[in-house]
Amino acid sequence: MRVIPAAALETALDYRSLVDRLRDYFRSGCTVPVRHRHTLPSPLGGEGGGEGAHDATLLLMPAWRDGGYIGVKIATVFPDNGAQGLPAVMASYLLMSGKTGAPLALIDGTELTVRRTAAASALASRYLSRSDSERLLMVGTGKLAPHLILAHASQRPICNVLVWGRDVKKAKALAKRLDRPDFRVAATEDLESAARGAHVISCATLSRDPLIRGEWLQPGQHLDLVGAFTPAMRESDDAAVRRARVFVDTREGALKEAGDITQALASGALSEDAVRGDLFDLTRGAVSGRDHYRDITLFKSVGTALEDLAAAKMAFERS
Repeated sequence: MRVIPAAALETALDYRSLVDRLRDYFRSGCTVPVRHRHTLPSPLGGEGGGEGAHDATLLLMPAWRDGGYIGVKIATVFPDNGAQGLPAVMASYLLMSGKTGAPLALIDGTELTVRRTAAASALASRYLSRSDSERLLMVGTGKLAPHLILAHASQRPICNVLVWGRDVKKAKALAKRLDRPDFRVAATEDLESAARGAHVISCATLSRDPLIRGEWLQPGQHLDLVGAFTPAMRESDDAAVRRARVFVDTREGALKEAGDITQALASGALSEDAVRGDLFDLTRGAVSGRDHYRDITLFKSVGTALEDLAAAKMAFERS
């Protein structure tokens, strides 16, 4: 059995190729059972814990193509890991033969996850953002942030990026790491002004309260919401949802798990019929994405095991 570490994925899963691979998988499909999601009490909430500690999550995500490959990801989400200098999400991926069931590869699931997640947002942007988008606002400074910046830049002529985070030091460090003469990246402390001036806004946080306000959104913008993966989390308010053409990665996942969607449904700001489509619909041409230059579009992802399988197969073939 082959072991594929994170360093190998940096080369094997370049964003242009990975976005194309995800597009092909969403077009053709695969078997994706409902993922197992289990809540684990926060390790900080018991003895030695403190107020404000968050519960952790264990995710089991299988997928397969008949006669092709079988894969399963085991992932954990520990929201309080940042205080220890650790990523909130960590994972391992096991790829197996769909003909014999034999294990083929054990893949670093953490790197696989951030790359396929960023690529899914970039795939949505291909259909939903304006083709002339040059200015990106990255909200969040975690492990996903640099991947989202680079993935979006693989699909649009983005050359100016602002980074906002609750910890301005982290925002400045990320900006310094990515900044170069032909690709300007800087930190900002003014979220509202940055949001008003961006062509694409990408959010990857663990926020439980809206960060992006609908009143800030400008005609022609695209809002990419990645971080709020439970019904209790949210990165946009009702006004943002009302003003936008709303799309999701998968209807089944987003309508049940994504706080930006479920809370808007509960308040009446959004109806299920108003969710115009998912990545299956967009890649198959079943729905249109951006109809007009001045449309405001919103994409909400929660992740799907289809993306993991597509990325794992590509990594196995290229490693």
